[in-house]
Amino acid sequence: MPIQLEEGRESLMRTGEDARRRASHAWDGFIDFAFSDNVLEVAIGLILASAFTAIVTSLTSDIILPIVSLLPFLNKNLDGKFAVLRGGPHAKKNYNTADQALDDGAVILLWGSFVDKIVRFFIIAMSLYLIARIYSWVAKDNIVKRKVKCKYCRKRISEKAKRCINCTSWQDGREDKVQAATG
Repeated sequence: MPIQLEEGRESLMRTGEDARRRASHAWDGFIDFAFSDNVLEVAIGLILASAFTAIVTSLTSDIILPIVSLLPFLNKNLDGKFAVLRGGPHAKKNYNTADQALDDGAVILLWGSFVDKIVRFFIIAMSLYLIARIYSWVAKDNIVKRKVKCKYCRKRISEKAKRCINCTSWQDGREDKVQAATG
């Protein structure tokens, strides 16, 4: 009996050591992944983007749209505007809010909310463009690459391109010179 007990203890110790080694290897791999440069850069970028989105949402909903709502034909907040496409079972009464219409089973078009999201999109797009322009000015490195149309295929290509990526024509006019010489 003592021999079997000793073999079981050795087997258990080998299994425990193997499990510890595998767990240590997995943990080291996770640490290498989590603290690599690219992952940290992406995480910081996502956190900043989330904060930026919250600021733009507040700017749009709390400052810009209430001012727009002061227009004479908009007598309440723009994001609360809706149109009833099909009334619900109790459609004889007017709906004051979109929630009332939805609770009654009406089909509605939330056009005010859509306009709110369009305004947010343009504010974010213009803000990011402004940030890119400021970065280009400070760092002397263009983020926004200027594009021109190819003379031959009319596709947009980089302003610095020597050949078109789409039709492979030379942008310095070599094709025109060859055709004029042979023609």
